[in-house]
Amino acid sequence: MRMLVLGAGLQGTACAFDLLSNPAVERVMLADMKVGALPAFLAPHAGPRLVPLALDVRDAEQVRAAFAQCDAVMSAIPYYFNLPLARLAVDAGVHFADLGGNTEIVREQKTLDAEAKAKGVSVIPDTGLAPGMVNVIAQHGIEQFDTVERVQLFVGGLPQVPEPPLGYQIAYSIEGMVDYYTTPSLVVRDGTPQEVRALSELESVQFDAPIGELEAFHTAGGLSTMVYRYAGAVRSMEYKTLRYPGHAAIMASIRDLGLLDGAPVDVKGQHVVPRDVFVRVAGEKLRKGKPDLVALRVLVTGTKNGVGATRSWEVVDRYDAERGITAMMRTTGYTLSITGQLQATGAITPGVYTPDECIPATRYFAMLAERGVMVRELSR
Repeated sequence: MRMLVLGAGLQGTACAFDLLSNPAVERVMLADMKVGALPAFLAPHAGPRLVPLALDVRDAEQVRAAFAQCDAVMSAIPYYFNLPLARLAVDAGVHFADLGGNTEIVREQKTLDAEAKAKGVSVIPDTGLAPGMVNVIAQHGIEQFDTVERVQLFVGGLPQVPEPPLGYQIAYSIEGMVDYYTTPSLVVRDGTPQEVRALSELESVQFDAPIGELEAFHTAGGLSTMVYRYAGAVRSMEYKTLRYPGHAAIMASIRDLGLLDGAPVDVKGQHVVPRDVFVRVAGEKLRKGKPDLVALRVLVTGTKNGVGATRSWEVVDRYDAERGITAMMRTTGYTLSITGQLQATGAITPGVYTPDECIPATRYFAMLAERGVMVRELSR
């Protein structure tokens, strides 16, 4: 397998590391605008199997040349590049997976389905943690029932030790966090897609010690296209983000005061965007780099053989201190790598699918377990 990873940031380097851990992967090209010093965990793989590549993904000719040298592409760059890159991948006849995060772009990617099938390749957007892993688990849960009444997804990337005022540190990008806290969340209510306000409908979710009580609230993007796929078939489906108690109230106040707004305001004769100021100032303070964890839970309520029940699945993953790889990198970057490997080995039928539509859950869970990321069903 010859693999190309786009983006040499946290998730891209974690993806490259996981790919290189598989001897069947002949070469990994790690591409970015400027590939600087690689993290220490990639040092053991330095050599001909790891090829840094300077690449501007806005240059279609450069991209085509890189795609021609690989079997599968894994995109760990901002979501707004993913539609043109997916088009180029299909045209080049290579598999493509990305971390997604924008449901409307995913819906546009799905228009490439017929062409992807004709080319014999697969395109899988939204294949990180959430959306991504949590959707595969939810689909697995749905398949355990004859009829499904309710599906609940909860995911949070958190510091292992919370610090005031937010009990939070940046796990991916503060711009992404602001997007999720200001964009309406799509849910299924009474069988139909509906919008609810971000940071709303707070509830408590209990995990085993030392995590303990977390709060959950609506944020956008986690359900991906499952909202449309299950409209009319499931009465209720929702995704909520997990944080330590008190986080949502503070962030809702910051938002409601206008400090996350994107419209410029006049400040002493200068046009200033409040959101940009918040991202710049708060981003520095929240980039703590301390050991993190990922907490995930999925609950599915339905009937099997006429008997009603609720079944639940959980993932709790923690920072890899030996390698210096965060839990968010493990659950997102490794997941992207696993998806690319499934595509390159022919485990995915050609076409365009979200992970819940195409990834074989049993094999996927086994591959995660090989990396120490355990999906476990809670006792019923």
